[in-house]
Formats: sequence, C-alpha cells, structure tokens
Amino acid sequence: MRFGFDNTYARLPERFHARVSPTRVRAPALVKINPELADLLGLDASVLASTEGVAILSGNAVPEDADPIALAYAGHQFGTFVRLGDGRAILLGEIVGRDGKRRDVQLKGAGRTPFSRGGDGRAALGPVLREYVVSEAMAALGIPTTRALAAVTTGEHVLREEALPGAILTRVAASHIRVGTFELLAARDDFEGVATLASYALSRHYPEAASAPNPALALLENVVAAQASLVAKWLGVGFVHGVMNTDNTSISGETIDYGPCAFLDEYDPAKRFSSIDVGGRYAYANQPRIAVWNLARLAEALLPLLAEEEEAAVQLATSRLDAFLPAFREEHTRVLRAKLGLLRAEEGDLALATDLLERLAASRVDFTLFFRRLCAAAEGTERDAELASMFEDPGAFHAFAESWRARLAREDVTPSKRARAMRRANPAFIPRNHRVEEAIVAARNGDFAPFETLVRVLASPFEDQPDAAHLAVPPEPEERVERTFCGT
Repeated sequence: MRFGFDNTYARLPERFHARVSPTRVRAPALVKINPELADLLGLDASVLASTEGVAILSGNAVPEDADPIALAYAGHQFGTFVRLGDGRAILLGEIVGRDGKRRDVQLKGAGRTPFSRGGDGRAALGPVLREYVVSEAMAALGIPTTRALAAVTTGEHVLREEALPGAILTRVAASHIRVGTFELLAARDDFEGVATLASYALSRHYPEAASAPNPALALLENVVAAQASLVAKWLGVGFVHGVMNTDNTSISGETIDYGPCAFLDEYDPAKRFSSIDVGGRYAYANQPRIAVWNLARLAEALLPLLAEEEEAAVQLATSRLDAFLPAFREEHTRVLRAKLGLLRAEEGDLALATDLLERLAASRVDFTLFFRRLCAAAEGTERDAELASMFEDPGAFHAFAESWRARLAREDVTPSKRARAMRRANPAFIPRNHRVEEAIVAARNGDFAPFETLVRVLASPFEDQPDAAHLAVPPEPEERVERTFCGT
C-alpha cells in the first residue's frame, strides 16, 4: 500500500532523527477511523479499515513509500532541561492533502526507539482514546490542533500502575517540530543545525516569511504570534493543557500532546488537573505566562542566528518576546467579546468580561454551561432567573447583566442575530472530564459505544443535540475528575 508520502523531514541531516521501524503487535484490531480526515489526506477510509490498512495503523506493516523515523528533541519539563526524543512515536511520513497542506502521519505507541530511555514504547488504550476524543473536539471547536486519523488496539497489555490494554494512535500534525527540537541542537552547540531547522520550519509553516532578511527573527515572530493566538483560544473554551513543557510547544502553533489535559467545569483560574503538576505551574490562568517562558527558550536557541553581537541579538529577541502579551490580550479580548455577543470593539469590553469572570470564580459557576445559557439571555430576560441561580448570590449575576445589557444596547443588532452569533462562540458540548473517563472505563471492558457517542456529539459542539443533552451536564460531586495522568 502506498500513502503518497513525501518525506522532507527524513531528508534532513541524520542527527535530527533516528531511523527505526515500528514493533509488531500480537493481534491488532480497529477501534476507529476518521473518514473526514482520511478524505482530506486523500486516503480511502475503507482501505484503512481493511486488514492491510489495520496492519499499517498498528505498525505490523510499513507503506512502501514510508521512511519511518523517530524525531530527536529536548525539552524543559517543569523548568528542567532534559534530552528527549520520540520514545514511543514513529513518523511514517508526510502527505500533502487535498487542501495543499503538508502533514505528518505518526504512529503513537508503536514501540521502542533509540530515545525510549528504558520505556516500553507503548501506549495504553485510555490515553489513546483521550487524545482521539479531545484532539478531534478541539478541531471542531476551531482551535489549531493535531488530529486523530485512527485508533487500534494491539491485543497486548502495557504495564503502568496495572496491566492495561495496549493501543496505537495515528496522529496527524502540521509537523512535529517543537521548541525542544531547537533546544537540543543549541545544547549541542550545533548552530548549523539550528540554522537548517529554522530555514526548514520557516519554509514549511510560514512560507510568506521565508525570504525575510533575518529568517531566524522572522521565525521567532511568527511562532510568538501563533502561540499567543493559540493560548487565547484555549482559555476561551476552558482548556487546561496540563503539561506545557517546551517539548509540547509546537512551532506550527498547533495544540500537541493531550496527556493530562482537561477542561474546566467550574471556572477557577488556579485549576490544575495533572497529577504531576504539584505546584500548579501549568494551571489554567498560568498558561499565557508559561507560553512566554517557553518562547524565551526558543529565542535563546536562535540567538546566534539573530545578530553577530550577543547584545544586539538579545535586544531583537526580547522585542519579539515582548510582543506576546499584547498579542495574547488582543486575541483573548476578541474571544471574550464573541462569548459575550459584542460585535464591535469598545474600550471597556475587557473590564466587563473580567468582572464577569471574577463573579464566576467567586461562585464556582460552570464555565461552559453559563456561557451557553447566556446566549438565550441575549434575546430577553426570561432566562435571567435560571442564570442567577447558578451563583451563590443571585445578585452577582443581576449586577453583571445590568452592565452587559447596557453595553449591548449600544449596538444596532437584533437580539436573535446576536444570540446566533453567541452560539457560534459558546459550545454546548466540550469533552467533559467525567464523560471522557466514563468512555475510557467502558472501552477497557470492551464497550466502545460511549466513546463513539462522544466522538459523534463533539464533532458538532455548537449545535444543540437533545438526544445527547446528558453530555452537556456538569458532573455530580462523586463524578468529578480532579486528577489526570500522562499515560507514560
């Protein structure tokens, strides 16, 4: 079988990667094919679902035109520099899709590589299903993300805290180049390699800037802008990445690596879920600050390319890093305006939104449910009592609503038009943590129906789906998921 691969990253110098083949598994079985994504890549979903296709998706066979590699990179993990690399992921190759965009196709959980550092190179079923559900939900929410082409079980078990069913995810990404990829080369004093990678990343992801007078500076500018926009969108849906290490910071500006990720139920800026994030480094509201920290590590790796004199290079890098927070605030304000139904900008909009968020936090109001109900409140006051009941003090909502409606009145927009716009910005459905966990537990017992339902419903997150109304309901106290795990 041929996929139409064109493997440009595999043609980069050998120190950028290691050639390695997937490790065969005992009894591969298909869990899910993503037909829409397969079609975008120019692949036949029915062929992928065949015995021959499942053999490839499980690593038991390799397409004729593949050039399997594991990528080398490093990363700051919770602030500590570590030399890493793909310890359980193998890049089969790159496909130029029907839309003209180049994408990586990678098997995650495909066996040991030279970078496994004693690990088994495998993935458990739970993390594979979590990444499938959440990455596809993020795509449907309009947030840049890697995507899931397929999931298969291996017929084998992996040992974590207990023996768990093994699985492999076929992940599709604009690329798998990370901040940590640049860090590894810089740590080796391989500045020729840094220059080669910078030129490659710029031509692949930001071709409009590839001929810039200072290519490394142009790359830094573009990655800063992409990450500022990405993190603002995360906050808009209550997403907590959970492990924002530099090896999980993509140069393309996509969300990558859905390990201990989760979505807010109640609004809490300090909320963290990852079992290993003891100090809350990657808590919800810390994500913009951590993004700047990660981008500073990219700037450090690029410094020798920015200018001959170190002081001049530092000044150039600092000026570009200083652009992050203004860009983030602009995008985040745009996101909040859309959630509040504000169709044009006014100076006090951010203050209005901030006041609301503080009220939500004080009463631990469910983030997604509140904003979805607010859409109906844009059409009239009939739903105000329901919204007010979400607060410990109903007056907290009424005080906000008075200011909000005064602001709405300054726009010449019909209530129905505004409500429609708000429903396009405020999802009815997100991958609620307890529902994802419920689907994982069922799948471990051989029941994939809850997983299939989640995938179907989350493909249309902005639509009311009465048959799936239970998936929009916040968890009961005993259903809450407070800690999530990486899966390695």
